[in-house]
Amino acid sequence: MTKPTTLTAIALVALLGFADATYLTLEHYLGQIPPCTTSGCETVLTSQYAAIAGVPVALLGALYYLAVILLAIGAIPVDSAARRGLLRTIVSTGFVASLGFLYLQAFVINAYCLYCLGSLAITTILTGMVWLSPTLRRAG
Repeated sequence: MTKPTTLTAIALVALLGFADATYLTLEHYLGQIPPCTTSGCETVLTSQYAAIAGVPVALLGALYYLAVILLAIGAIPVDSAARRGLLRTIVSTGFVASLGFLYLQAFVINAYCLYCLGSLAITTILTGMVWLSPTLRRAG
């Protein structure tokens, strides 16, 4: 993939995560639990871990994905080296946070949210893209 194609692919994958996180954010503020094929969504989304200092984790996720999209499409004016560094930093932070939330689901809450697992999958894909893409690995 050429660099513009790689960045476009990153933006499109992040758009999926943005849609997921925005949906969960809207459901949170509407006081609704999204439909789920397992009972875990309600347990996770109403747990004490669903918000940090009163801010829904889903809203933080939506902002994370929005930052990735804006960087990937060039809406944030930085040079290409800074863009690569910022993408790696933001996506890596999102990946570590997602692993932390997976830990909470598995060992503390004892329930899984399919929407949250979907976000983890999306962030895992983004992590691979920003670290393994030859065009984004170049220095300078």
